[in-house]
Amino acid sequence: MRFLITGGAGFIGAALANRLAKEGHQVRVVDDLSAGDPSRLDSRVLFTRGDVRDVPKLWTLLQGVHCVYHLAARVSVPESILYPRDYNDVNVGGTVSVMEAVRDAGVKRIVLGSSGAVYGEQAEQPVSEKAIPNPRSPYAVSKIAAEYYVSTIGDLYGIETVILRIFNTYGPGQFVPASHAPVIPQFLKQALSGGSLVVFGDGNQTRDFVYIDDVVDALVAAAIARDVNRCIINVGSGQEVSINELVEKVARATGRDVSPLYSPAESGGVSRLVADISLARRKLGFSPKVNLDKGLKLTLALDPQFKSMAKSR
Repeated sequence: MRFLITGGAGFIGAALANRLAKEGHQVRVVDDLSAGDPSRLDSRVLFTRGDVRDVPKLWTLLQGVHCVYHLAARVSVPESILYPRDYNDVNVGGTVSVMEAVRDAGVKRIVLGSSGAVYGEQAEQPVSEKAIPNPRSPYAVSKIAAEYYVSTIGDLYGIETVILRIFNTYGPGQFVPASHAPVIPQFLKQALSGGSLVVFGDGNQTRDFVYIDDVVDALVAAAIARDVNRCIINVGSGQEVSINELVEKVARATGRDVSPLYSPAESGGVSRLVADISLARRKLGFSPKVNLDKGLKLTLALDPQFKSMAKSR
């Protein structure tokens, strides 16, 4: 098959592109490199630097493509609170541009990478796709809007659409920005450097951490699965872990004595969030293979940054 992956030089996008290329598919990637790195990509992947709002460029890249993975987005919740207009422009406007180009090019299926963040605070856990979204940030709002645009335009023009609400993904190769870093690579970095692990709130809030290879399994399946048109599907581990438990697991994985430093003035976000993945099991044959303990060890063993930090101590 021929694929286009928007945001394909990012953490999830590059892992997906490399998997598809190794399986013998033709893979094209477009990424503006605001958070991507083309050096992550297999040499068989065709990389183009570009913005997903550039519809003429998308037309060129979409010729002969069977399926699009739309993963390009700005993804930081705290940053979205500071810059909501930017998040609307890229995450919503970019999605509309992609759908227009997909329509014009006659692509048959698009898979949207959405987020478990759309659920917000929910009384019932694990949270299923039937739950009414309760967004708590401009980022979450932008992802809901993107979902509606994909489904609506897909319905109007006969494009098959699959929306994956992906929960907290981690693994080797994940970018660790100076601010608003994802919690797992941040904790690993802090533990290996001998620093305190900064915990927002009281640490009792829970999350669903899913290893990158498992996420890629779900994405690959979504391109070819039957009877998934207009489906919204959770992709997570199905395992609920508190941030305090994560601190303990990071300590065991790194073999370091760590001390959590609590920051009660900063919100830890929603109190609980774990995915009901029963629909993913039925529709995609999805079965997570890597639990958190194993995933942390794999991340430490396979990520060059953490390998070098471990050796330096």
